[in-house]
Amino acid sequence: MELKLDIEKFDEIQQAFIREITEDIHTKLVEAGLEGLTLENTTALIAYSMASIIDDTSNIEIDGVQARPYLTFREGDDTLIHCGENSYTYEYVTDNLKRMYES
Repeated sequence: MELKLDIEKFDEIQQAFIREITEDIHTKLVEAGLEGLTLENTTALIAYSMASIIDDTSNIEIDGVQARPYLTFREGDDTLIHCGENSYTYEYVTDNLKRMYES
């Protein structure tokens, strides 16, 4: 498997990735009966929490075992696209929330 550094492509894909996560969180909370500000605030809290885990900023350690994610995206069968550092999906959560709730 080849690890390919492509910051622009990575950024484009991670934006779509966190958008899908945010929209899925919203959908599941609507299905659970949340509405209004409770829906918006809970969606935001969960989306930022997920982004923190994905971006490796939440210091995950259980029973002495650390989990340190490094986000990559598949391109074909043999290539993984990365950005050369930790992902930064959290930067796109706010824009997604604005797009979802200010329309």
